[in-house]
Amino acid sequence: MSMTASSILDEYVRRTVRSRQLAEEARTCFPSGITHDARYFRPHPFYVERASGSRKWDVDGNEYVDYVGGHGALLLGHAHPEVSEAVRQQVPLGTHYGACHELELGWAKSIQRLLPSAELVRFTSSGTEATMLAFRLARAFSGKQKIVRFTTHFHGWQDHAAFGVASHHDGTPTPGVLPELAENVLLCPPDDLQKLADLFAQRNDIAAIIMEPTGATWGQIPLLPQVLTELRELSSRHGVLLIFDEVVTGFRCSPGGAQGLFGITPDLTTLAKILAGGFPGGAIVGRRDIMELLDPDACQSSGREKIPHQGTFNANPVSATAGITALGIVAESDACHRASQYAAQLRDALNRVIGSEGLDWSVYGTFSGFHIFMNPDHEAITVADLDEGRVNFRKIKAASGSPAAANLRLGLLVQGVDISGWPGGITSAVHGDDDLQRTVAAFEETIRAMKQSGDL
Repeated sequence: MSMTASSILDEYVRRTVRSRQLAEEARTCFPSGITHDARYFRPHPFYVERASGSRKWDVDGNEYVDYVGGHGALLLGHAHPEVSEAVRQQVPLGTHYGACHELELGWAKSIQRLLPSAELVRFTSSGTEATMLAFRLARAFSGKQKIVRFTTHFHGWQDHAAFGVASHHDGTPTPGVLPELAENVLLCPPDDLQKLADLFAQRNDIAAIIMEPTGATWGQIPLLPQVLTELRELSSRHGVLLIFDEVVTGFRCSPGGAQGLFGITPDLTTLAKILAGGFPGGAIVGRRDIMELLDPDACQSSGREKIPHQGTFNANPVSATAGITALGIVAESDACHRASQYAAQLRDALNRVIGSEGLDWSVYGTFSGFHIFMNPDHEAITVADLDEGRVNFRKIKAASGSPAAANLRLGLLVQGVDISGWPGGITSAVHGDDDLQRTVAAFEETIRAMKQSGDL
């Protein structure tokens, strides 16, 4: 549909009447009316009623090609029939046993089948919980206090990782985080390996380094594969544990995650999202000698104190059966390849639109992701510059928070396409030709509307 007759904002408001009503009601229940920071959206978020495959439908009857993908959890798309059937069969058998069950064993073996580094597995309820446990294990195993993180890399909302992502890049704590805790987390720029090497050489109190192995925000700030190789060598030489946060990349870059694709073995790995087949669930996996700090018998034998770890929904049987089914499909099909192939086609198609519209934007990314750099300073920046990490992370993050980025997403919603706000998105194995055509048309129409309204 053309947006030449009215502004993007007016058209969105007109199409989402029921969503607006629900958003107003939600403000009486939730801070800002939302349950996840990424769902904060002006003038109001839209409310989804159902989803299937690559599409979702809101309460006003609008249909969207979906590139949020359950925040990355849905490699197989919404309501995959095999996963849905497995869950349908499990629910009548019980949703919480408060006891060990065979499904948790099958789930762990599904992980070990795909990740050789997973000598032992411990389930959690989320990726945030997995990174919390990873930091505790690293400190207890090494006897050292400091954790090194890359600025902008996201490791959940826990206290150790709640700063230096979207803000507080100087390492100061965000509200509610103890300064004493922040002082034990060392931030390193994501584009300065020499500074990291110097940090390792100068200190002997670093327990571990953690990173998103393809870079922050699913590669919006790319981390090149050769950096991972150097990090493995560097961390091993200095006795620092290497933690891969594969909450997003796990079972998505390849069935074996980023570590399987690049042939790098971390000491610990955190997992979630695809792990549980679209249901809540996380895990930490890794070396037996580290993971045995959770084992009372092993700790008694070694004279070490066990790390306590509980969790009401650890290895929940519904999440387990969904995870077993989803990981089986990932292992036995080309789902990762199809999602990545579609994303490459989409990136190319959107860049052609950008060229035909005379803009200096770029759409870049790897695997099943895409990122839209809107180049507010109109510099001579190419897709290759972005993919190869030659653009400073501060410039990329500043562009992603611009009013134009918000208007782009709003315009695409009016045209029936939902992307994430950074702006960019994640593709699935079930996106197809019709999705591609609709997305390209929506992108083209939105750019023209933004030009007309003076946003560009």
